[in-house]
Amino acid sequence: MPLATISLRQGTTREYRRAIADSVHAAMMDALGLPADDRFQLVLEHAPENMIHDRWFFGVERSEQSVFIQIVINRRDVSEKRRLFARIAENLAASPGVRPEDVFIGLIEVAPENWWAYARPPDSPVVES
Repeated sequence: MPLATISLRQGTTREYRRAIADSVHAAMMDALGLPADDRFQLVLEHAPENMIHDRWFFGVERSEQSVFIQIVINRRDVSEKRRLFARIAENLAASPGVRPEDVFIGLIEVAPENWWAYARPPDSPVVES
């Protein structure tokens, strides 16, 4: 039950925001084996002055079209995380056309017992997704 928060600069279209959300979810299904109905996302737009990043980082120029993605997720092994990072960047490049240089991803790993959703009692067995 990952929770993805996707931050963009103000002024994008509904279609653009949906394409980003769809691309991130498709990457999580592919890289982490999530089912299609395990989708919890927040897409937030920020005023340009509230979305700050250095234009040059690791010797690469970043644009003002940056996408910040933070995903709260169960603990994963390094290979799954690397696969996820690559799939998100690939998917966003394909739709809606975000440059990989403009994608920033942060994972927050939590223990499975720290998740709850209605219909899953807190004392039920933890199922890794």
